[in-house]
Amino acid sequence: MADVAVLKLGGSVLNGPDSYKRAALFLRDEVARTHARLVAVVSAEFGHTDVLWREAQSVTDHVDDDARDLLWSTGELRSVALLTLALRATGLSATGLNVHETGLRVEGRASAGVDGLVFNPLPLRAALGRHDVVVVPGFLATCRQQVVTLGRGGSDWSAVALAAALRASRCELIKDVPGYFTADPQTTPGAALIDALDYTTALEMADAGCPLVQRQAIDHARRSHLPLIVRSFDSLGTWVA
Repeated sequence: MADVAVLKLGGSVLNGPDSYKRAALFLRDEVARTHARLVAVVSAEFGHTDVLWREAQSVTDHVDDDARDLLWSTGELRSVALLTLALRATGLSATGLNVHETGLRVEGRASAGVDGLVFNPLPLRAALGRHDVVVVPGFLATCRQQVVTLGRGGSDWSAVALAAALRASRCELIKDVPGYFTADPQTTPGAALIDALDYTTALEMADAGCPLVQRQAIDHARRSHLPLIVRSFDSLGTWVA
């Protein structure tokens, strides 16, 4: 099989029909440039998870975890279907998998830590053997066949776990910012893009409140010796290793 690369598309770059078309063209160009088979890990469209949370609260004051996770999963699955359709419109061979087909699972809700996430690669490898791009939902896993979520920002963790298990040639986290900066570029004039970070510094930044990449994702990458590229569509990004 050709090289496999994992690219995660965050909700901040999925915010309407045109954004799915843009993402599909970006992935089409990546396939043409690298000749790799791609796993595209997608989040729910920007703001959609919060909308679903308010919808659940409009029904009851006591939202159970299992029903909440099932409702939240609809946001990621919607993105899987829309991006798959947009990819096929570009002429690529693409398919979308649901959370059970993706193969990520945890042993229990309370054990959803780094060591609690396991992966059955067979369905995903089979799909990669037949298609240029396989689109899968981030943020989601299963626990005894029930859908569970991996915490806010958990799509980063999904991408890292899949890339490590598949021994992917690279793992890129596509955001709406070019990468890590020396300070918040929204509030600090002169903040500069950081070309490279080590895992320890990235973890320290996450602990200090930097939300760019989920902490569990950085820690899983460190444990797996998996370099990450945190970037936008148009930037070279920040190399984390």
